Amino acid sequence: MEEQHMMNDEIEIDLREIFGLFLRRIKLLILCGLIGALAAGGVTKFAITPQYTATSMIFILTKTTSVTSLADIQLGSELTSDFLLLATSRPTLEKVIDELGLEETTAELKNMVAVSNPSDTRILQISVTDPDPETAAKIANAMADATAESVAEVMSTDRPSIVERAVKPGAPSSPNLFKNILLGGMGAVFLVMAILVLRFLMDDTIKNEDDVEKYLGLHTLAALPTERKKNRSQRKDKREQKE
Repeated sequence: MEEQHMMNDEIEIDLREIFGLFLRRIKLLILCGLIGALAAGGVTKFAITPQYTATSMIFILTKTTSVTSLADIQLGSELTSDFLLLATSRPTLEKVIDELGLEETTAELKNMVAVSNPSDTRILQISVTDPDPETAAKIANAMADATAESVAEVMSTDRPSIVERAVKPGAPSSPNLFKNILLGGMGAVFLVMAILVLRFLMDDTIKNEDDVEKYLGLHTLAALPTERKKNRSQRKDKREQKE
């Protein structure tokens, strides 16, 4: 029990020393945080191409189904997975490429498209991300039309309705300048803190009488003021040189 108490005391003392180390180096931490934030902001602003996301929406149930019927609602929920696959199938992507005259391959276009179904809805969201906001909106609308046509062809049913057509986004969806600046500053601070802690743990030199008592278990009888003695010796040498 006593040994456990001593171990807890040592851990508490170590944590206090580390906290004190951070306080002594607070100016360095703040400076490194500012440098990291500025660096992350500069890279985000000038080195990363902004990406714009446009979204169109399709209603899964067709005109021949009724939302008042429980069976129709269940059918719409079950068809969601089929619609998700059809939206990014090769024939659907090829239709969009041919219609818009895109240079991307089907694999490249598929990477630009994200299809999702919000929970508890019969809505299919088709989001397209591209460096050009106008192109993103055009592809999103073309994807919605092509998906509706593919569904009608494959399932031999009416063409699903377009709930909302994509519009040209006014602001980029990524990168997030504020988020990157915050992460850059915090990352720099944590890196410097880790380096300080590592140096502190690797430093096993004895600097004062407290370290003597802590690490060697001995009590100091006297302490020699070496710094003062050195200063006095330097002043004495200067006086002798003047004489």
